[in-house]
Amino acid sequence: MRVLAAACVASLLVLACEREDRQLHQSAEASKPPIAIGPTGAPPQLTSVQAGPSIAEPRTTNPDEGRAYDVAQGKQWFKWYNCSGCHANGGGDKGPALMDDLWIYGAQPQNIFASIVEGRPNGMPSFGRRIPEAQVWQLVAYVRSMSGLVASDVATSRDDRMQTKTPENRTKAEPPKQQSTASPGEPGK
Repeated sequence: MRVLAAACVASLLVLACEREDRQLHQSAEASKPPIAIGPTGAPPQLTSVQAGPSIAEPRTTNPDEGRAYDVAQGKQWFKWYNCSGCHANGGGDKGPALMDDLWIYGAQPQNIFASIVEGRPNGMPSFGRRIPEAQVWQLVAYVRSMSGLVASDVATSRDDRMQTKTPENRTKAEPPKQQSTASPGEPGK
């Protein structure tokens, strides 16, 4: 009788366990880069240091922030696309720090998305034609996790190979402050 009761309780616990929904295969549309359209209707010619024209209005929320898998993927893209080359693992170098509460262009998901896709003056190149939109949203989720802006149970944990900063799931959330645009010679955030 006890074995049957224990089996029933274990079955209920397994059934009540809520797991995140992972999409292992993305649609062809989601894997396409968000291409910017110029005034003539053709894709503009972009250089690696020039901000591109605006694309269609991106979504205002990022469902990827609620899934640990997507935040972890964003961490991988951050490393693989060499974002650390300018942002120094989030601490700031040539590019602004991503681990503090000072954000020139805002810390909302759509603002970070626009920064990645369109670029920003004074150094942030446009990646709109180089990175698929689904990967951009995963990057957005990871960048926000660096400042503690995603739930700690979703944020990635410590990277044993690099113990130079607090793990994202241990970062204290600090409400972002809007900072004015930095002057050309001054590093921006």
